Amino acid sequence: MEIAATILHADLDAFYASVEQLLDPTLRGKPIAVGGGVVLAASYEAKAFGVRGGMAGRRARELCPQLTFVGGHFEDYQRLGDAAIAVLNDFTPLVERISIDEAFADVAGCTHLFGSPAEIAQAVRRRVRTELGLPISVGVARTKHLAKIASQVAKPDGLVVVEPDTELTFLHDLPVDLMWGVGPVTKARLAEINVSTIGQLAKTPGWSLEKLLGPAAGEKLADLAWNRDPRQIRTHSRAQSAGAQSALGKKPAEEKIFRPALLHLADRVASRLRAKSRPGRTVTVRVRFADMRAVTRSITLDAPISATAMLAEVAEELVRSALADHPAEKTISLLAIAVSHLEQHSGLQLELPLGLLDEKRRPGTRKGMTRWVADRAVDAIRERFGWDAVGYASVALGTARSLPDAFRELAEKEL
Repeated sequence: MEIAATILHADLDAFYASVEQLLDPTLRGKPIAVGGGVVLAASYEAKAFGVRGGMAGRRARELCPQLTFVGGHFEDYQRLGDAAIAVLNDFTPLVERISIDEAFADVAGCTHLFGSPAEIAQAVRRRVRTELGLPISVGVARTKHLAKIASQVAKPDGLVVVEPDTELTFLHDLPVDLMWGVGPVTKARLAEINVSTIGQLAKTPGWSLEKLLGPAAGEKLADLAWNRDPRQIRTHSRAQSAGAQSALGKKPAEEKIFRPALLHLADRVASRLRAKSRPGRTVTVRVRFADMRAVTRSITLDAPISATAMLAEVAEELVRSALADHPAEKTISLLAIAVSHLEQHSGLQLELPLGLLDEKRRPGTRKGMTRWVADRAVDAIRERFGWDAVGYASVALGTARSLPDAFRELAEKEL
């Protein structure tokens, strides 16, 4: 028996920019960008000029001289994003939210109440537009991957339904970078073997993909190219990692640039780990260079950590290692920190002062405890007076950041 297309992927269009245009009607129909030194989000009017998220503000203004920058209303992003997802919840309990502005939903069990999946998708779009004043695109398909691609094809403000008997016809003509997991680097590698569409990828021998992308990535993309995606909707899932990233524009790969940026990222990640009492053992950093190539470095520690200073120091060592391995790279455009192998801890295991070299990075030592107490004091102040009430001096006194923390916190998946 053929499985019906009952999975919806709903994605609010140019969400942050659309919210700004909703809040300020004078911005409607005009090219706008959220951000400043770096574009965080762009309206469709700005995208028409080539303005994209992650682009340097100066370059965006060159492409679109009439571009208007706005600072962002972060509480409204959260409020309206929650309200849009709540509309999906009115139709089915099987909703998997994957970011502030998009979610999957499985409507197989509610068609007898609300009509076909296409009718439900239309109802969702109509309600979001009527009740919230925001455009939303929806893709409907048999698998999560195809539903997400369908919603991308539906943009802006549209609906695409892919019936089971048309899946491969629909999928194989599309550009390969619409696939989940195909970013600029993977796209460039595939172009080297003349693969630019999903159909060309599907017909590429498995050994060739594995040689080019590695066994895991090659096998995964081959499966997705044939719409083999067994993943189900997960309404509740416990995160196994926590991370944050910062787009820097194009900055020199120097300590005065990456050190405060890493401390700021570590502060954001570690505070989330402490809030959930889930320290982690593995620290991974990602460094992206000016040409969009990225490298990663990771280390697994003997003891799980959630202290800001510890995480920052480990991340800094990893970044220095990455830069040392690429001495020709003089410019960085993005830094990211992630902590994985999380554990559930309610307290610390004390350690004897043995004079170990890494003593200050071991949570149970005297130095580690001192750092923990300081972090908890910072957490308590922030909980009462807000995030900006207290912070690390080397970050607070450094160059003003172009990316507002509130925006980035909302844009990241919560721990």
